[in-house]
Amino acid sequence: MTRARRRLLPAILALAITALVIVPTTSAAAVDYVPISGAGSSWSSNAIDQWRRNVQQYGMRINYANTGSSDGRNQYKAGTVDFAVSEIPYGIKDGGVVDTPPSRAYSYIPIVAGGTAFMYNLQAGGKQITNLRLSGSVITKIFTAKITSWDDPAIAADNPGLALPKRKIVPIVRSDGSGSTAQFTTWMSKQYQADWDAYCVRAGRSAPCGVTSNYPTIPGTGFIAQPNSQGVSGYVAQKANIGTITYVEYSYALKTGYPVAKVLNSAGYYVEPTASNVAVGLLGAKINTTATSSSYLTQILDGVYANPDKRTYPLSSYSYMIIPTSTQNNFTEDKGKTLGAFASYFLCEGQQQAEVLGYSPLPINLVKAGLEQIAKIPGVGTSTVNIAKCNNPTFSKDGTNTLAAKAPQPSECDKKGATQCTDGTGGSKTDTPVTTPAVTPGTSTGGTTTGGTTTGGTTTTGGATASDGSSAVNPGTPDAATGGTSTGTVGTATGGTTTGLTAGPVSCEADTGVCANVVALPVEVAATSSWGVPQSLMTGAVVLLIGLVVVPPLIAQLTSRRRRRG
Repeated sequence: MTRARRRLLPAILALAITALVIVPTTSAAAVDYVPISGAGSSWSSNAIDQWRRNVQQYGMRINYANTGSSDGRNQYKAGTVDFAVSEIPYGIKDGGVVDTPPSRAYSYIPIVAGGTAFMYNLQAGGKQITNLRLSGSVITKIFTAKITSWDDPAIAADNPGLALPKRKIVPIVRSDGSGSTAQFTTWMSKQYQADWDAYCVRAGRSAPCGVTSNYPTIPGTGFIAQPNSQGVSGYVAQKANIGTITYVEYSYALKTGYPVAKVLNSAGYYVEPTASNVAVGLLGAKINTTATSSSYLTQILDGVYANPDKRTYPLSSYSYMIIPTSTQNNFTEDKGKTLGAFASYFLCEGQQQAEVLGYSPLPINLVKAGLEQIAKIPGVGTSTVNIAKCNNPTFSKDGTNTLAAKAPQPSECDKKGATQCTDGTGGSKTDTPVTTPAVTPGTSTGGTTTGGTTTGGTTTTGGATASDGSSAVNPGTPDAATGGTSTGTVGTATGGTTTGLTAGPVSCEADTGVCANVVALPVEVAATSSWGVPQSLMTGAVVLLIGLVVVPPLIAQLTSRRRRRG
């Protein structure tokens, strides 16, 4: 080999390697997505914002404005957005006015579950209280102006280990129409109707008050209204705003580093809205399973409020995406292709990040129902999704919710009585000492827990089935067993080629629960053969490399042999 060839060889070798790296080997990389826009729920926006970041590197641009559930529904109705997100379905009567469904065709897709938490800012002796406990009756009385001071005897009864300060309670409520308000007021109207109705009448509304997305306020009560979830949580999180309390999705307490109240459930235990406790609570929920109903897949939460499992968080629920099922209002099939791929991603792989973000992943029956609705989006085509490859942390071989089945039992110091746990909650994990002996966290009725895993006692794993035949949130058996070892890919049909997404390593901040640098990689679920210029260039580069590396030495050897023979 000549010197010139030796000098040229490294450059050619580098060129060939580069060709092998940059040329895509699957047709999925060639998928083009058009931008889509949505608006609505701030309750679920922390999850949506994470998922939007995850899929950006696959070429998807999902614009989302967390303007509140009511505004999102109105924008979808007006045709100004491609999709909406809400905790409230259409058709609910609010303050005597019915929220009529849009003329634009639509369907619901469950997005993510979570707990409506009571985030607070309270100090005693100059130190933050992080282990507050509240019963449902006390919470209702706080938000109906019947309990106005933190040292009220009813609050003291919930907290026998705390010396509570004589300080005015300042409830922070939503100023906009919100799903959080609707979820909270639904619970109060069902569980504490007399107190809620009396407050509504004082606020100028008629009784029974029922559910409302716009929280009524009464002048002189000291209530402060703020817009969206960021507004209420941000107000409470200001260090100077001691004495404040608000209702907000658990994710926001994690994000701001503030505690949440443990809420008393029907089993007599004070529990935090962790992913596991929400999953257990939702075993008592029912969903509308009538496919022809305008409220198909919407939730009925009475069974959650009364769920007798002692791990239950009673204000557990889930959020919906409202999707178009026709090309009305400038919605195109190209937009449908983007929306379908994004929805497939968050129903499966995206649920892996739900817990660290402060939510609870959806159970298998809601995921399956959601995937069925995706097929109705224009431009998606025939779905070929394999549920066995849907990498969701709740899936199990027998159809039960894995997260709920493995949920740890509460500690005995969380049981209503004379003792109180010291451990911090929400985003504030600093312990708060108590004035009475506290049971060591880790013990529970019917068994002991070690490292958060229950080794004894009875664990509720099944879902509830209503007497009217409607299904619970976690009944049934999956189409295919996953056993927790799924590949994490799911796809939507896009012009004959089914493509999807899978998430790479998750990097999340332990203190805030916010994930960063989450990789979303394109994969091809049902690849089609495709050969074009990039593949030809790659092949040519490889052939050229072989020619320059292998052929010259062979020629040199043959020439040398002939010379020796001559």
